[in-house]
Amino acid sequence: MSSFDTKIAVLLRDDLASWQRLNVTAFLVSGIAHVTPELMGEPYLDADDTEYLPMFGQPVMVFSGTADVLTAAHTRALGRGLRISLFTDELFHTGNDVDNRAAVRAVPGEKLALAGLALHGPKNAVDKILKGASLHR
Repeated sequence: MSSFDTKIAVLLRDDLASWQRLNVTAFLVSGIAHVTPELMGEPYLDADDTEYLPMFGQPVMVFSGTADVLTAAHTRALGRGLRISLFTDELFHTGNDVDNRAAVRAVPGEKLALAGLALHGPKNAVDKILKGASLHR
């Protein structure tokens, strides 16, 4: 049983290619790390005292679901006031942060073609938001 009161979760659309799932996950969790630095652990050291970057101090759970599941999760997360990171289909065709933000800005929230989203919040709230999703395999 987990000792964490919160959950970090990534929800990916189930029709993404392997490289897309990995790329989207990496981008999405960077948003969580940025706004919740208290989730970060301490730097790692090996036996030679080489220092490595810190990582989250709790697991990141990765889920998958249909486009409809992502849309519903997006709506529920915003309705609960949780901040989320998102990745839309358009971002697969841009090459920098400025173009990424412009691509998202150009589309109303209810029409976003979501490839994935990530969130952090109280465990039961995150579980309710992810209703219909399954653990990624």
